[in-house]
Amino acid sequence: MSILQNGREVAILGVGMHRFGLWPDSTNADMSRVAGLAALRDAGLSFRDVNAAYVGQIFAPVMAGVRVMKEFGLTGLPVQRLDNASATGSACLYEAVGSVASGRYDVAMVLGFDKMTGIVADSSANTDPANLEDAILPAAFFAMWATRRMHERGTKVEHLAKIAAKNWNNGGLNPMAQRQPDKPVPFEKAMASRMVAWPMTTMMSCPIGDGAACAIVGPVELAKQLNPGRPVVKVVASALQSERYDRGHLFMGPVVGPGRMTVDTSAVCYEQAGLGPKDIDLVQVHDAFAIEELEYYELLGICGKGEAEACIDRGDFELGGRVPFSTDGGLIARGHPGGPTGLAQIWETTLQLRGEAGKRQVANARNGICHMMGGGSVCVMHILQKG
Repeated sequence: MSILQNGREVAILGVGMHRFGLWPDSTNADMSRVAGLAALRDAGLSFRDVNAAYVGQIFAPVMAGVRVMKEFGLTGLPVQRLDNASATGSACLYEAVGSVASGRYDVAMVLGFDKMTGIVADSSANTDPANLEDAILPAAFFAMWATRRMHERGTKVEHLAKIAAKNWNNGGLNPMAQRQPDKPVPFEKAMASRMVAWPMTTMMSCPIGDGAACAIVGPVELAKQLNPGRPVVKVVASALQSERYDRGHLFMGPVVGPGRMTVDTSAVCYEQAGLGPKDIDLVQVHDAFAIEELEYYELLGICGKGEAEACIDRGDFELGGRVPFSTDGGLIARGHPGGPTGLAQIWETTLQLRGEAGKRQVANARNGICHMMGGGSVCVMHILQKG
């Protein structure tokens, strides 16, 4: 039985972000301080109230997590540092939720940060050509996903472009997004942008950038005490899984692993929450490339197998549609610095469930999924619910 089914009810007490973008003059400590203090203010707490910290980064030096936490004070609290590729922030939240549900801690700070600018160019130096995942970049793998689906299902480039344009337009409504177009983006523009790996263009791909995001986690009863007039956002499901062996399993190049990871992890979350796909009101996914979001429509059960393209054409996943996806712009527009990405999803979904998302607000939102994949490969998912 899951700790969430057997332990204390857990809530997101507060959330905060430093806008994702290109910030050459801002350090990880600078961005983390902005995000962390914003989350504490949002929760109505001070750093002295925090019992433990879970800190995630991918590109920062090994001691960066502890050094960044010193920006908030020296209180002796335990600091755990995690790295789970793109799912790092989500994995930090998974650990924090479990610790609060078990009663080990009452208040946990979950912080993710990263600076990709100036680092990515160096990260591919001296790679071992014997490793396929070092020789073929993620864009190439996802291009293979796309061309395979085009062959098997008749997917068109226009479908990928419509996903990208949707996310760019959602990003335009999000003050924390890296990409903020000043006018609506038509899907034709996404198709016409510079090619990265056919059929994916730059506008169908996430950018590099810098940023930080933070969530404060605690018991539901504490959330009610701290902000009695505000809806409580409960964590009703939390799951982390790695790959399972299947016949014909491909071991090389585990950028995000097989699709079954999302199917299996979502099944665990639905069971924990006592919900099904039809109960979900909005979804954030790992849309590093537009083809990923398309695949996750089906893998999460939000639509049936082979139905994604028709749903895209109908606008099912747009704001105002049946189940909006990537309401904050997703990785494609909000950005994907790495460590903080999963926590940016929590920031967005928390605001949505409170009814505080402004022009991108999903009407009557009650249940939201936050889904992240990590190279290696892992899948981390949470379901948040308006209490």
